[in-house]
Amino acid sequence: YVADYGNNLIRQIVISTGVVTTLAGSGVSSSADGTGTSASFRTPMGITTDGTNLYVAEYTGYKVRQVVISSGEVTTLAGTGSSGSSNGTGTAASFKLPWGITTDGTNLFVTEYNGHRVRQIVISSGEVTTLAGTGSAGLSDGIGTNASLNGPMGITTDGTNLYLVEYGNHIVRQIVISSGVVTTLAGSANLPGSTNGTGTVARFNRPMGITTDGTNLYIAGY
Repeated sequence: YVADYGNNLIRQIVISTGVVTTLAGSGVSSSADGTGTSASFRTPMGITTDGTNLYVAEYTGYKVRQVVISSGEVTTLAGTGSSGSSNGTGTAASFKLPWGITTDGTNLFVTEYNGHRVRQIVISSGEVTTLAGTGSAGLSDGIGTNASLNGPMGITTDGTNLYLVEYGNHIVRQIVISSGVVTTLAGSANLPGSTNGTGTVARFNRPMGITTDGTNLYIAGY
């Protein structure tokens, strides 16, 4: 499942054949709920799944949308549709340029590129809270909102920890889900490069994407 941000569509690819179809989205930049091509998205960026639904971070729509895979039904799980930083439930919450999204099956975790935070959404209720980040660009390890991030983009999880790449800091951060403890796993802030090595000896250049196989992380740089 692909978030096709330039076309404002959610695409499906059959792995065995490579057949591509449009699961949801009209192609028009908008944020209307609906089914299949009757629904619309405004710059869908991050995408994840729990196997039944897709969850989409809508970058300039300032929302998190839910797509039922079997039917293509699209609803808004959280977000007012305007840029903001309010915690709350469902459409009472607001986001600042949500980019990456991942799930542990119970919660969604969303990076805010311009909000410099990681937000947590309880899937069953749509309750949104801030897991980590002060809301201002920076680089400090710490707990929850005492830690600072700079342009977080891609995010993944092994179920216990979150791993995210920071475009602005050129680093990989780790967040313990249960406690919100934020540490720097690899890379050196403000020192972009391509050096292999361990921990802060390694260098990244504008990392954007990240995924895991449970043992290793794989990172795509700009």
